[in-house]
Amino acid sequence: MCLRTRRGCRPPDLLNAKIYTGPIPAEREGELAMVVGLSETSPLGQGHNTTQNSQRPSACCFCWCCCCSCSCLTIRNEDERRRRRRKRISQDNTMKPIPNCEACAKPSVEEMQLWSQSFDKLMRNPAGRNVFREFLRTEYSEENMLFWLACEDLKQQISKNNIEEKVRSIYEEYVSILSPKEVSLDARVREVINRKMQDPTPHTFEDAQLQIYTLMHRDSYPRFLSSNIYKSLLHGNSCGSLEP
Repeated sequence: MCLRTRRGCRPPDLLNAKIYTGPIPAEREGELAMVVGLSETSPLGQGHNTTQNSQRPSACCFCWCCCCSCSCLTIRNEDERRRRRRKRISQDNTMKPIPNCEACAKPSVEEMQLWSQSFDKLMRNPAGRNVFREFLRTEYSEENMLFWLACEDLKQQISKNNIEEKVRSIYEEYVSILSPKEVSLDARVREVINRKMQDPTPHTFEDAQLQIYTLMHRDSYPRFLSSNIYKSLLHGNSCGSLEP
C-alpha cells in the first residue's frame, strides 16, 4: 500500500503510532517524547494525558484510600446529622433562647479581631465561645460546642463519684445513638470510648473531644468568619446574648 501524501491528504502515521503499555517512569517520559516526536501541546499528547488522568481514582482527601475515620467522611456525616436535626427542630417550630451561656464581659473590637487569626484563640475566649455557639445554633450543630464544654468540665472533676456521674451523663446525652444531641464520631473513637467506660476518668472522652474540636475547626469555623453574626459584631452591632 502506498503511504505517500496525495493532494494534501496525509496517510496514517503507522511508524510513529503510540501504543499504551502502562505508566511511564518519570525519568523516561522526556526521552520517549523526543523519540516519537510528541510534546505536551500536541493533540496526541493531550489525549494521552487525558486517558491517564481518567484512569486515576478520585479521592476525597490527600490519601488514595478513605476509611470511616477519614475527616472528610466525618464532615459528610456531620452534614447529614445537621439536616436531620434541622428537620426535627422545624417540626417542633421552636428555637428557644440560648441557655446557660458562659459568664463573660462584652468583648472589645481587638478581641473579636483576634478570633479570626486562629480557631484556638476563639475557643480560648469565653465571649468567643458564646458567639461561636450562637452561630452553631443557626446551623443546628450547637451540641458540638456543648459536648466540648462538658468534656472541659469533666477534666476539672476530682471526686470519683462526680467523675462517674459526669461520664455517664455525657455518654447518654452526646455519644449514645439514641440521643437527639448525638455528635458525629467515627467507629474508632467510639470503640475507644467504650473501652474507657469500664474505668471512667476525667479523660474518658479525650479522643472524642479532639475529633469534635477538629470538626468545628474545619467545617464550621470558616463559615463563622464570613457569617453576619461575626461581621455585625466587628461593626459594633453587638448581640444581646453576649451580655453576662
